[in-house]
Amino acid sequence: MPRLLHIDASVLPSESVSRSVANAFRAEWKGEVIHRDLGARPVPHLTEAGVRARGTAPHERTPEQAAAAFLQDELVDELLSADAYLFAVPMYNFSIPSAFKAWLDQILVPGRTFGSGPEDSPIKGRPATLVAARGGSYGPGTPREGWDYAEPYLRRILCDVFGLDLHVIMPEMTLAEANPALADFRDHMRASVRKAHEEAAARARDLVPQDA
Repeated sequence: MPRLLHIDASVLPSESVSRSVANAFRAEWKGEVIHRDLGARPVPHLTEAGVRARGTAPHERTPEQAAAAFLQDELVDELLSADAYLFAVPMYNFSIPSAFKAWLDQILVPGRTFGSGPEDSPIKGRPATLVAARGGSYGPGTPREGWDYAEPYLRRILCDVFGLDLHVIMPEMTLAEANPALADFRDHMRASVRKAHEEAAARARDLVPQDA
């Protein structure tokens, strides 16, 4: 059966829109799942020991380097063993959550998970779904057009580095219920979130036949 690597990055346990949309995907997924919840259990940021361990023979590593290498191996093995990917990554302060950046820093290993271009990636062409929820709207013509430093960065990494076949689902205005200044956009938010749930479920069904 196909294996899905599901990464949650929201720090919110229940009211997170990115989590709820990812769960709509999971409800239709037919296969094995590796779930890593970076909001509840973040991985450590990359350290000097982690960097030096990559160029040090196992028998020459310090205890700190050995521990860092063990974690990197675990995370990289999860990445490489998956057949498909589900990334639930909300926008925080116009960029990605630091927990997701920490995960990326641990698994972006030259010569192992990526090379000089997407054609060198060992996971090139595998399907990935990105749930990129955001509290406002950052598209063309909006007051904060150009403030989105999350989706462009993620596309660069997931497409241009890893060569993944990426599908982006972007529920927006998710703070409309909580922020009185966005009250006029509540209907828009509800429609956007509903559409995101439907799109996520359809994406999962497209990736795995129902009789799998």
